[in-house]
Amino acid sequence: MLQTTYASPLGQLILLADTSHLLGVWYFDQTHLGANYPLETIKHGTSPVLKQTAEWLIAYFNGQKPTIDKLSLAPEATPFRQQVYRVLTTIPYGQTMTYQQITERLSELNGHPTGSARAVGGAVGHNPISIIIPCHRVVGSNGSLTGYAGGLARKKGAVSAGTGLNAVNCNIQ
Repeated sequence: MLQTTYASPLGQLILLADTSHLLGVWYFDQTHLGANYPLETIKHGTSPVLKQTAEWLIAYFNGQKPTIDKLSLAPEATPFRQQVYRVLTTIPYGQTMTYQQITERLSELNGHPTGSARAVGGAVGHNPISIIIPCHRVVGSNGSLTGYAGGLARKKGAVSAGTGLNAVNCNIQ
C-alpha cells in the first residue's frame, strides 16, 4: 500500500491505494480518517492508481464531470455498506438522493426490505472514498444538507465543485 497527499480546493486529501485499487480518499481533519488503515505506518509515494485518482480529482474540480468507471475502487466495508456505496455511485452530477430513497433503492435491488435510513446514514458517514463515491450528494428527507464526515462547508463545496469549481492549484504531492 501507498499513500499520497493531494491539494484540493476543499483542503488537503489523503489518497490510499494498493497495487491495483483505490482504498481511500480522506480530508486530513475529517471524522473517520483512515477508516481502519494504519496511515501512520503506510509509506508515502505514488503509483499508477494514485496518479489516475489525482487526474480524476483534477477533472472533477475543474467541472469536467469525470465518470468513475475507469477507477478501480475497493472500499473496505461490510456487504451492506458496499451496496450503499454502489447506489451512491449512481447519483448523477447535479442531483441528490435522500437517505430514505437509498433505503428504498436497496430494497428494490434486493427484493425485500433492506436496512433503514439510519443504517444508510451510518454507511454514508463512513464512506472511505470521499468525493469519488459521492456521499456529498445525499441529503435529508426535506432536502437539507445533513452530516458529512468532512464538514458541512466542504459538503457544499463538493456539491458545487462538480459544477465547475476551478482546480488550477490542485496537485498530487
